[in-house]
Amino acid sequence: MTALPSEPAQQIEPGLVSRALEIAGRLANDAADVITETAGRGARPAATESPFDWVTDTGRILERHTRRVLADEFPGIPVFGDEFETSPSTTVADHWAAQSSSARFRWSVDPVDGTANYVAGLPWCAYSLAMLDEHGPVVGVVADPYRGQIYAAARGRGMRANGTPVRLSDQQETRAGIVCTELTRTGPWKGMDRFITNATAAQVGVRLLGSPALAIIQVALGHATAAVLDSYEEWDVAGALALAMESGAAVLDRRGERATIPADGLLVAAPGVAEKVFHWWSESTV
Repeated sequence: MTALPSEPAQQIEPGLVSRALEIAGRLANDAADVITETAGRGARPAATESPFDWVTDTGRILERHTRRVLADEFPGIPVFGDEFETSPSTTVADHWAAQSSSARFRWSVDPVDGTANYVAGLPWCAYSLAMLDEHGPVVGVVADPYRGQIYAAARGRGMRANGTPVRLSDQQETRAGIVCTELTRTGPWKGMDRFITNATAAQVGVRLLGSPALAIIQVALGHATAAVLDSYEEWDVAGALALAMESGAAVLDRRGERATIPADGLLVAAPGVAEKVFHWWSESTV
């Protein structure tokens, strides 16, 4: 495994970062209230929709609200989101370049991460918002409505849970730990069965909980040893990756190199166990 340092990030005006944190936190609080008040109300997907990729009225309402607020507070910064981007085969980076080649920043929002859980009334979904530049997340805020938590981080400022600083301990052991992963939109990812076998052989439990953002956050909080995601959109993970990096977690791409927001598969892990979990992952996909 090769862990390369990422390119140094350009200095960002501190006032912009503080204001982004404030506005993102306010939007996350609003979203948490809406999610808890409306979850499990009997919504069902259309016959053509994948149960792993539902669109709900709540998601659309929250994303519209987010876009309106961000357009007012940060004019000129484009917003990309789960509910209204029309070309899933095109990356956010492509959309960004086409929309505004001069924009230094962009926002990325997932109004309901874990939609199937939300529809069923299972208490495991999140609202995720991140501001990014060319180096990755600058600000990330994720609301965990059912646990009453707002997680926030900014580059170089650390991670906080409801205002309390969070920092990972120096974990070196995987045994008896938990590793999170998620299904893709079409089901299990290639090699997922072997990855689970590798983990369980090392006496590690594997959990599929239905929210990529919350899976990553469990690592940032020290509840899970690692999270492996095979496929996702930027808005699924950007906010949570900001939190993980600021808590001290390692973020690796499919080649085992450090990355701020890998485009094609990622591993988030406590630094002391990242190499071991990466081995389980890379071996499973050969």
